[in-house]
Amino acid sequence: MAITHILKPTISMSSSSHFTPSIPSPSSPFKTHFFTTIPSRIYSHQTPLPTLSRRLFLPSVSGIWDALTGGANNARESILAIRRGMLLFRQGDVPGSLAEFDKAIELDSRQKAYLWQRGLSLYYLDRFEEGAEQFRLDVAQNPNDTEESIWCFLCEAQLYGAIEARKRFLEVGKDPRPVMREAYNMFKNGGDPEKLVATFSNGQENEYFYASLYAGLYYESENKADAAKLHVLAAFQSPYGQRSDDYMASLARVHCLCRNWSSN
Repeated sequence: MAITHILKPTISMSSSSHFTPSIPSPSSPFKTHFFTTIPSRIYSHQTPLPTLSRRLFLPSVSGIWDALTGGANNARESILAIRRGMLLFRQGDVPGSLAEFDKAIELDSRQKAYLWQRGLSLYYLDRFEEGAEQFRLDVAQNPNDTEESIWCFLCEAQLYGAIEARKRFLEVGKDPRPVMREAYNMFKNGGDPEKLVATFSNGQENEYFYASLYAGLYYESENKADAAKLHVLAAFQSPYGQRSDDYMASLARVHCLCRNWSSN
């Protein structure tokens, strides 16, 4: 990922914002696939590509089935709705993004179990029970997805409190990314977000971004708004947060917009 020097950025929802992306093309790494969604997390030329998920194999099966049953049009329209939803989320229109994700499910119900993007939108609309359900469905299909496990916890912490949510924590397989292994253990067992950030403060820029983001989210699960703001803003203002097309970089911006946080 390219590194840029950003001084005191402002958060803007205007159409000319630096953060307004184009709709991902089918060739975009780990963003979307023609028939289904594929998880997009850390992607950088500094790090190897993530281990392939079994989600990658669903498109070929569903594509054959669609060809036999004539359902290809709905599948295509569904993925277009997902792309529109992702674009709207990146632009800060969370309700609009959810409407598109729900439309995608109406067009192709198979999508629901893979729509982690929908779970994120539900979280920012304070629809935590539905968000937790979405993330649990996702983990059931992909039991090695660390971030969906954490986001399920974040939803349930808002419903039941962090202590009770931790009793319901979804255990998943070992994440290949050191920063996410540490974040997962912190959420699962309780831990020190400051230690997480310190561990990766001199690491690769994507690691610092994720450490800061999840430190802030951990504080939010404990209703510590000031500490949450400090770290999520740090993630947003980081080089990776400013320049990466990672969906989670857009999420850091959306988080600040939804909480009315700025660097001023």
